[in-house]
Amino acid sequence: MPKLSPYIFSDNAREQAALYADALGGEVVDIRTFADMPGANEAEKDRVMHLVLKVGDATIYMADNGEKAVHRGHGLDLTLEFKTEEEARSAFEKLAQGGRVVMPLEQMFWGAVFGRLEDSYGVRWQISTEA
Repeated sequence: MPKLSPYIFSDNAREQAALYADALGGEVVDIRTFADMPGANEAEKDRVMHLVLKVGDATIYMADNGEKAVHRGHGLDLTLEFKTEEEARSAFEKLAQGGRVVMPLEQMFWGAVFGRLEDSYGVRWQISTEA
């Protein structure tokens, strides 16, 4: 069975990864810049070529997008399921800062606490607890 890991392109991968590390209790474990690449362009040497963020058992990969700004669609949400409501609320509130709540985090009829948001970088999240 393959392991699915999101790869998020960003206008500022370091800054965005720092938000996610704080909000989700994760850690940036590796950053490769274009300076690591042989023959790198001096103007791009500080850009993030590949970043690895570990959040529990999950891995989120990130990179700076480059010359063009990132444009996100609304056909995909990243979903995080927490064991406790306290953990879910903390992540929801931190990810929502500067973003937009699509659906408040509330108790649902199926037994879970659930909510949706778009963070300040335009990434959509579904936050829930186990039912």
